[in-house]
Amino acid sequence: MQLCDHEGMCDLRIYCIGLSLSLLCNGGLALASEVIELTQTSCQFIEAENGVDHHYNKKIADDCELLNARTAEQRLIKAQSLHLKAGDYVFRVSNRDVPYALGFWLRGAGLSRFTLPTVAGGGIAMGHSRDYSIRLEAGEYHYSCPLNPTPDYILIVE
Repeated sequence: MQLCDHEGMCDLRIYCIGLSLSLLCNGGLALASEVIELTQTSCQFIEAENGVDHHYNKKIADDCELLNARTAEQRLIKAQSLHLKAGDYVFRVSNRDVPYALGFWLRGAGLSRFTLPTVAGGGIAMGHSRDYSIRLEAGEYHYSCPLNPTPDYILIVE
């Protein structure tokens, strides 16, 4: 059954069986999640670096480690923090052109790593995407890729 308010906002009420990654369950109610698109290229997430593709041409993860040791601090000063409201999200992570499988890791910053929700995974081949669903709570988070080493970008949830 679909219920809509006067502005056309709708909730789809279904039982939580076999939902896709773009839906999260809450007491029998399927809530559509906002999708956050993130694109990885060699050693970086493009959106986090203000949409700038630095065109790093690194073919192995060790090369990204060396690059980030030299450049991450300056890149993070210029980086754009992501600001979201608490709630349900799907992070759609794409591997645009890295020749090895990538991943994604979202976790609380500092000690809140032990108290805030986390999501992680790998196996994103070049030209493919993967969805990561999470219910975010208020706090500061970091996100990165440990397989295609990137800086720890900042996510603030209010």
